[in-house]
Amino acid sequence: MTNATAPLDFIRPEVDRALQRFVDRRRTAFDDPDLAAVLGTVRDFLAGGKRLRPAFCYWGWRAAGGADDPGVISAASALELLQASALVHDDVMDSSDMRRGMPSAHRRFEKLHVDSGWHGSAVQFGEGAAILVGNLLLIWSGELWRNSGLPAESLASAQPVFDHMLTELMNGQYLDLLAQAHGENSFESARRVALFKSGKYSVEHPLRLGMILAAQSREAWIDQVCAGYGQNVGIAFQLRDDVLGVFGDPAETGKPAGDDLREGKRTMLIARTLELASPAQAQSVRALVGDPKLDAEGVATLRTVIEDTGALASAEELITTYVKEAVAVLDAAPIEAEAREALKALAIAATTRRN
Repeated sequence: MTNATAPLDFIRPEVDRALQRFVDRRRTAFDDPDLAAVLGTVRDFLAGGKRLRPAFCYWGWRAAGGADDPGVISAASALELLQASALVHDDVMDSSDMRRGMPSAHRRFEKLHVDSGWHGSAVQFGEGAAILVGNLLLIWSGELWRNSGLPAESLASAQPVFDHMLTELMNGQYLDLLAQAHGENSFESARRVALFKSGKYSVEHPLRLGMILAAQSREAWIDQVCAGYGQNVGIAFQLRDDVLGVFGDPAETGKPAGDDLREGKRTMLIARTLELASPAQAQSVRALVGDPKLDAEGVATLRTVIEDTGALASAEELITTYVKEAVAVLDAAPIEAEAREALKALAIAATTRRN
């Protein structure tokens, strides 16, 4: 591995092909012309994505001694279907307009309703259709996982982790909604939401799934590596996401600038800003975060406050610290050498990304 993106560069085309084959095999279920919009939305949505979760799963497999096997690519690709499901549902809950540079699923169906001149509420139709698409992707995730081609005993060993990951993701989504309903929160409470909503199912559990699939048992050292490495990278990953949600380039993130601010996301970055802010700065943050009409000037004001309080610098320092702690766990772990280097590179790729 010569650079931070090499482990991803290897896995992306493999996952792309696995997902395309899977969807193609289900094409006959969408022969009714009225279902074309559902299949088209799924295809378009699955065409994007960084494939981080499959990468962590694959290199977890290799770290525990697993040999190259097309079955592990299929199993890992199931995590991309899970991610797509979560994003579709997340966009409905957040009323997000864009995802991956395209209209979000519910906006896409809403437009279909308007353009077709159908009866009833276009908004309600769009949200309902998107919920169904998200459910379909969730169902397909389990189907691809079960039919990956890996030995039954390997899948049985890892199934409890897969099931727990799904439950934990739903709990994290609820905690995110709850945080927004409560309003202001502490950095630690925002960190808890980030860990359950994103960090665990983005890094820790995919890594654990790969390791258990290879080892066919949940050994103590596997849990130690997955918790120590996975949680540190997972939190750093979400912190980077928080920063991109405010400072990212829409051309690269695929979402409008400041979207997280309009949605009132109670992120670790906003929590740290309020902790460090003067009374006047805190008042400005509270007045602007969560305003659905927040314009470019308001976004610029919040960016200035986040930088001036030192919250942005603090987030960058924390990301660096979390990644260093994750790498230290890898260095002490009894894992295969190439996989160790790949996981180090993945930690960097996941936390220094621009989208």
